[in-house]
Amino acid sequence: MKKQKLTRELAERKVASKVIDKKELKLVKKAARGNVNAYGQLVEIYKKYLYRMAYTYTKEEQSALDIVQDCILKGFESVKNIQEPEYFKTWLTRILIHTAVDHLRKSDRYEKYEDSYTGEAEKGLGLEEKWDLYDAIDALPEKFKTVIILKYFNEMQIQEIAYAMEIPEGTVKSYLHRAKSELKEYLREDYIYVQ
Repeated sequence: MKKQKLTRELAERKVASKVIDKKELKLVKKAARGNVNAYGQLVEIYKKYLYRMAYTYTKEEQSALDIVQDCILKGFESVKNIQEPEYFKTWLTRILIHTAVDHLRKSDRYEKYEDSYTGEAEKGLGLEEKWDLYDAIDALPEKFKTVIILKYFNEMQIQEIAYAMEIPEGTVKSYLHRAKSELKEYLREDYIYVQ
């Protein structure tokens, strides 16, 4: 009985994380068959999301735009290989993450954050608190930084993050727990230092 309930709950979660919009699903399938216009329509749907995600990594408008452009191109080149069209957004997010990380590794400059992006994780914070939060997130190892951004800035579910990062759900939960612990410690030390 418990096994059936657990299986049903997992199936419901999987359905909840899929692309629900049938129009988008049709566009993904057309794009996978080589329809350039369908891919263009998908890009139009997700361009703001992609930009916000890229900006969360770079904190610089031009770099974020470059990352989005590279992500769109890489996505176009490999959309024909998409295994599960229902997970297009998560698949595209994975490409964006890899592109952003590559860009950051190649980048030799660091720019301070602008106050133009407001995600769920930072609502109600003052400018200095936002900078502290950004600095704390940037101080995290890349894998922890990524799960924090996906979970709290892009409001992705655990299973979506696991798919995007190509890691088990348990690992995502572990990364989130460790990342939050490190953030608390970093922010607490920063607070004590100011006192």
